[in-house]
Amino acid sequence: MSFSDKHEDEPSFSKTSGENYHYVVLQVTLREKFLGNGTNNLYELEQVINEQAQKGYRLHTITTSGSFDLVSSQRIHATMVFERIV
Repeated sequence: MSFSDKHEDEPSFSKTSGENYHYVVLQVTLREKFLGNGTNNLYELEQVINEQAQKGYRLHTITTSGSFDLVSSQRIHATMVFERIV
């Protein structure tokens, strides 16, 4: 098995698109409870980042935006750009 054959077998593509792009953009919606203790948001972000790292991508950029719903919770949208490590 040559290096190129091995490289093609490794999962280095976007979970969302299934393509082997140089950059992958993912958005995660996180929820913060209005009342009570926090959520597992850091764990969720950590999972997404580590999944992409296993595919050969590194986090390039992250941005966040939020919206507030008085009834249930605050929603935070984390948009992450991952760059494939060449």
